[in-house]
Amino acid sequence: MTDLTAPFTYLFVPADRPERYAKALASGADRVIIDLEDAVLDDNKSAGRTAIRQAIDITGIDWQRVVVRVNDVNSGHFEADAALLREMSVRTVMIPKATSAATLQQVADALGGDSHLLPQIESVQGLFAMPELLARDDVARLVFGHLDFALDLGSGRDHEAMLYARSQIVLHSRFAGKAAPVDSVTPDFRDETACRLDAEAAHNLGFGGKLLIHPAQVAPVRGVFAPSESDLAWARRVIAAVEEGGRGAVAVDGQMVDKPVEEAARRMLLRSGQTD
Repeated sequence: MTDLTAPFTYLFVPADRPERYAKALASGADRVIIDLEDAVLDDNKSAGRTAIRQAIDITGIDWQRVVVRVNDVNSGHFEADAALLREMSVRTVMIPKATSAATLQQVADALGGDSHLLPQIESVQGLFAMPELLARDDVARLVFGHLDFALDLGSGRDHEAMLYARSQIVLHSRFAGKAAPVDSVTPDFRDETACRLDAEAAHNLGFGGKLLIHPAQVAPVRGVFAPSESDLAWARRVIAAVEEGGRGAVAVDGQMVDKPVEEAARRMLLRSGQTD
């Protein structure tokens, strides 16, 4: 069954910048991704792993909110990343360039038990592998990486060029009963309007969250994905009207309430943690 309470915001922080770990967690982001992949130069990968090891016992870091993004399993860095995972209590791992269930199994084996995997769809091969990726019980949700995907496809990066891929990711996730997927980054962290518009476009397609590269992006993205107070007030009015009206037709704010509207209201309350 789809998880309607899944996180909205995932903020990246480079693994080799440990002074930013706590700051990222204090930003209001639902999850912080300590990144060993793209955010860390090859020469600094070892330093990134060392920084994570040294931070494991630091008071004030909520490791339950931390995701680790490892390097591609086909890279020369994955085995060292896997060894690190075996030392940690972190159970949620993002896998870049995921292309097969076998790829995910390598990560699961490193975690050695209860794990939550976030495969990134960053290539055409990964897009067509979605059914087998989503068939795994340990896959929590898919994550889109549109920059690498566009590079692989040889296409533009704009919304029109990426629309088919995004729609397929949402549809396959829903068909598999997984949490709504997480959309890709907005590269210009200084443009709050662009970030909000990207989040709105993703939300309208059915994505359930977004990757972030700067704390300034947390508030505008959460403002899109998290129900507002007015949204919640409407949802409560809908549920109250349904419960008071019994089986008869009811109206809220001048509009008829049918079963899909009632279900949308219940989902909104569930996403906010305010179950009726």
